[in-house]
Amino acid sequence: QVQLVESGGGLVQAGGSLRLSCKASGLTFDDYSMGWFRQAPGKEREAVSCIRRIDSAKYYADSVKGRFTVSRDNADTTLYLQINNLKPEDTAMYICATVVVGVRGSYCRPRDNNWGQGTQVTVSS
Repeated sequence: QVQLVESGGGLVQAGGSLRLSCKASGLTFDDYSMGWFRQAPGKEREAVSCIRRIDSAKYYADSVKGRFTVSRDNADTTLYLQINNLKPEDTAMYICATVVVGVRGSYCRPRDNNWGQGTQVTVSS
């Protein structure tokens, strides 16, 4: 049974930083590309940052490029998201998932319906 457990969210002021973590279990972590999605109230869930398993190619949504950095520690089966220069529009539930990432990070979409419960990020102006 796949389990994905996020942590690291919180309430921060605009311009601040957070580091989110997603601890994975119940799967061979190295075999999966992994990604972060976010969902704000009344909005659709969107992929923000994903990392390909084969070559660590990364996908970033245009709205987060230059501020978000995705990484993974295969030995610790953990996915990370470093978020810098937070903006109020980054306020959302951040959810990790198993994904498919295109060549050179051209796209990111969910795979196998493996989702965590999410960690809330709230940015005050």
